[in-house]
Formats: sequence, C-alpha cells, structure tokens
Amino acid sequence: MGDVTSCRGRCSGFQSGRSIFLLLLLLPWTVIAGEPIDRIMAVVEDGVILESELRQKLESIKASLLQSDTPLPPDDILARQVLERMIVDKIQVHMAEKAGIRVDDETLRQAVQQIAQRNNMSLDEFRRSLRQEGIDYAAFIEQIRNEITVGRLRSSQINNQIKVSDHEVQHYLETQGKLDINRDSEYLLGHILIATPQAASPSEVQKAKEKAERLVEELRQGLDFKQAALSSSDAAQALNGGDLGWRKLSQIPSLFVDLVPTMKEGSIEGPIRSPSGFHIIKLLGIKGGADESMTKTHVRHILIKPNEVLSDEDAKQKLLNLKQRIEAGEDFATLARGHSDDKGSAIKGGDLGFVQPGALVPPFEEAMNRLEINELSEPVQTQFGWHLIQVLERQESSDTDELLKNKAREEIFKRKVEEETELWLRRIRDEAYVEIRLNEPETTSFMPSFQ
Repeated sequence: MGDVTSCRGRCSGFQSGRSIFLLLLLLPWTVIAGEPIDRIMAVVEDGVILESELRQKLESIKASLLQSDTPLPPDDILARQVLERMIVDKIQVHMAEKAGIRVDDETLRQAVQQIAQRNNMSLDEFRRSLRQEGIDYAAFIEQIRNEITVGRLRSSQINNQIKVSDHEVQHYLETQGKLDINRDSEYLLGHILIATPQAASPSEVQKAKEKAERLVEELRQGLDFKQAALSSSDAAQALNGGDLGWRKLSQIPSLFVDLVPTMKEGSIEGPIRSPSGFHIIKLLGIKGGADESMTKTHVRHILIKPNEVLSDEDAKQKLLNLKQRIEAGEDFATLARGHSDDKGSAIKGGDLGFVQPGALVPPFEEAMNRLEINELSEPVQTQFGWHLIQVLERQESSDTDELLKNKAREEIFKRKVEEETELWLRRIRDEAYVEIRLNEPETTSFMPSFQ
C-alpha cells in the first residue's frame, strides 16, 4: 500500500464521502473482465493521477532531456520527480476550482492563437503541427487551460499581495551602486534545493543538511550538475536540470545575490540555508549586457466591475457591447465617461496618461503591450474587473534616474514573487492530502526505455 505522505491531522476529520472514495481507490483491482485497468499512481485531494498520465509525461520529459543531451537519472528516480511535479500542479488546479477560478473559451482561444502566432503559424497550421508531433490537441488545450488557471490562482494568492515600497527601491539602488560589477552582466545559474518540511524537527533539518553536504562534495568531484538536479532537487526547476536561465544580478534570488558576483564560472556554492531547505548553486556562465531604454505608453481604458447584480459573464458582455459601439464609430472617451467604473479616469475619458513598464497590474500591461496604436483590445480580466484597452501612443524615455527606479521596482517585485512562490508551493504541498502509490508492485514496469 502507498505511503500517505501528507495528511497533517486532516485524516481523522474525513467526511464519509471522501472515506468511501478512498476505500474504493485502495481496493486491489488490477483487472476488470480480463482487461487491465489504468493503475493509480497517486491520490491528490479528491482526484487521482493515473499510470497513463504519468507515462505520457515521462515520455515527453525524457525526449526533451535527451534532445538537450542531459544525462538521465534512473527511471524510478525520474518517475518520482515527474510525479511530484504533477502532484503540485494538481493541487493548484484543485485550489483554483475551489476558489471559483474559471477560464472561458474565448480567453483560451486567444491564448492558443498567440502561441500559434509566436510560431509564425495560423491556428490550423499549429493544430496540424501538434498532430504531426504526436500531441493530442484536446490534451494540449486542457494543459493551456490549467496553466492559465494556475497563473490566475498564483496572481491572487501571491502577486497581488506583494508591495514594493519607495524605501526598498532606494535601498536597492544604493546597494547596487556599491557593488563593483557591470550592472548589465548576466549570469547562468544552476540550482538544487534539498527541501525541509514546514515546522521541521532538528533531526529533519540535520538530515537534509547532511544530504546537501554530500551532494556538494559529489558535485565538486565531478558529478554532473543537471543529473544531480534531476535526481535530487526539490525545486521547481528540477526537471530542467536545475537551470535558472540567464539573469541579471538584480533578478537573482536575494539569498544568492551577494555570492554570485564573487563566483568563478564552474564554481559551486552551498549548502545555503533558507526557510525552504538547503540550496546548492553552480555558476554555469557569465556574459555582458547592453544598456536598455524604457518605453512609456499613453493608454486609456473602460472598466466594468462585476457586482451583486452584474455577473462576471454579464460584465464581460457589457464591455464587448461597448467595443462594438466604438468600432461602429462612437467616441471612446464619451462611452468611458458614461460607463467606466474607474471613476478617476472616467472623467478624463478613460485616459490613464503615459504609464511606465511595471506600473500596471500584469494582465493589463501584457495586453496593452501587444496592442498596436489605436487598436482596441479584447476584454481583459484583472482583479479589478474587465477592461477595454486602447493605446494612443508610445514614447522612448532616456530619463536614466526614472528608468533605474522603475527597473528596480520591477526587479524587486519579480524577486519577491519568485521567493514567495517557492515558499507557497512547499506550503500547499505539505498541507494537501497526498497518497503516493508509485512503489506498489508492478507500478514501475511501465516506464519507457529511451536507451
């Protein structure tokens, strides 16, 4: 029988419905009417992860790793890493469903359309391309729906709670100014996390520390970093071989920011203690950067807020009706004054003036940045309601002081989001009901061989 890896005192309070559900799952059924059934690899809250789902994910990740020449860990270790990623994803989708977060078909269609456009394809060409690669289009759509859903959940749970003060911006700029480095240099980092549970006991902390210390020694003796990350890391980037990608110093997690400039390419540092556990980093590369300019955008909008009388879908439809009236020749500013729920901008015809990057909430800014001059957006949803957006003009700014402050605010925000997301993911994983059944007899024999 699989281990119950996280119950945290909730098991005793199970309602009868869930108890019956779990009892049925635990029955040793392997064959129905002579036909094998899809085995259960894990129970996550009220759902399950099936063998077929794990097999499909494993095949995809193995193919990707082999294509990037990353040494593969043993099948059973990789299966556990992949299963753990799927568990965390399923927990987030479950939380989003409980919170009533839904992704409508139009939002989904736009997202897929944008992916196709980034690949220089029409929607039909993109669909055919997926089919040629053996990817089921319906499964791909569902994956995109889940990604958008989880993004909205994280935005509400993490992003919207993070604030960056003027004092933090000033302190950041002063600290950066004291570092004798090229501000535009970029660093390629590898990262491994040996996690500790919430409220870990001293023995659990010591065990994790010893594991991290052994791993550091093995890495310094020549163990491949990517393979070590695949086999041992509890971080979100484990299945990418621990690759954090190219980052400026300002984008590196604050835990490592003082260490990285002192490291030489190829050097390893760790274990580094944090509330999440013990971290190991490797500097994989360094490259110079170039000066950046800032684009200011002159934008206006109409906001429709759902309320007790107006449902979310009705608010969106009201905005679509306003868009049609503007496209038919009615004046945007006049309709904004008469209908927008953003009273501050409504009196100015919806005009928000020139805005800097990072000044607006991410969904609004992302939609705004995709618009051509005078183009009307589709309805855009943020935590404030539904927006109709129009860009009036753009300006390049060479105001160095303003640029630096704005970049600092944006980079502090991104750093906080990353750090808080890591802690949040560990917390929801620890608090969720999860039963892993991967070690049951015959549950690893399905794993495909790519040797």
